[in-house]
Amino acid sequence: MKAIVFERYGPPEVLQLREIPTPSPGEREVLLRIRAASVNAADWHIMRADPFFARLAVGLLRPRFGVLGTDVAGSVEAVGAAVTKFAPGDGAFGNLFACGLGGFAEYAAVGEDALLPKPASSSFEQAAATPLAAVTALQALRTVGKVEPGTAVLINGAAGGVGTFAVQIAKALGADVTAVASTRNLDQARALGADRVIDYTREGFAEHGERYDVIVAVNGYHPLSVYGRALKPGGTYVMVGGTPRQWVEAVLLAPLRSRGDKRFARVNAAPALSGPAGERKMRTNLKDLAYVAELLESGAVVPVIDRRYSLNQVPDAIRYMEEGHATGKVVITI
Repeated sequence: MKAIVFERYGPPEVLQLREIPTPSPGEREVLLRIRAASVNAADWHIMRADPFFARLAVGLLRPRFGVLGTDVAGSVEAVGAAVTKFAPGDGAFGNLFACGLGGFAEYAAVGEDALLPKPASSSFEQAAATPLAAVTALQALRTVGKVEPGTAVLINGAAGGVGTFAVQIAKALGADVTAVASTRNLDQARALGADRVIDYTREGFAEHGERYDVIVAVNGYHPLSVYGRALKPGGTYVMVGGTPRQWVEAVLLAPLRSRGDKRFARVNAAPALSGPAGERKMRTNLKDLAYVAELLESGAVVPVIDRRYSLNQVPDAIRYMEEGHATGKVVITI
């Protein structure tokens, strides 16, 4: 089979299209013929081992797995002897993070517990665009933010992969949504359901005068003090993604700021690559993904796809993602 092979850390040029053996499914695995995959920030962070401490999880001197790619959708080609959830011909989708990645390939052997049936109303591309970004948005809003009908939510970075899902999921939860985006993405935010929009090229959300119950920060650096000024008493700030500086502040300063009447937290929906903690996280994520699948099936959430690339164009797709200007998801069609 063809796959994008990854043998050393570095820029997108380290990714090579090669022929490698097609895997055989284990007893509790399915052989998934991958029809589409999507690019996530996790892919390029792992590719570059950035930040450096990521090597503790993915390999100190060189990556300990050969193929990148977390989110996939495809059709089941074969099943292991103990598989009960899928049969050959079934459509499936999911996040391969806890399985050691492997989505940028024609086939993958995947544990059946990492996959769900593909929603009938979604294409393979739409399904592949969903798992990590949508579950991250859901956990930021529902699990951490406790969003419910009438909650005032601000989404800073509403145009990217997580942001476009966050706007729609927040509306599905009944929130009053304010989306922060650049001028060219304001109409998209409105079309996704935002009640109001703020053009960050013209004004800062903290100076806008409104205060929010929940702020989800996806992109764009602001000090925690700025977010704090925009929160209502008792409000919650949730960081997903962000720059290294944001991560350092979230780890070191958020616990201190949370001692007052406002809460500062962060979300990482990617499970560990192995071990019991990763397995527990994967089970939690699968429940959240099942909820998202219901939203897809009902039409309450529609994945926004910015660009499509072929398998041999994965380096170009990741390069585009690194630039930080994607409006929605970047999909690999296989």
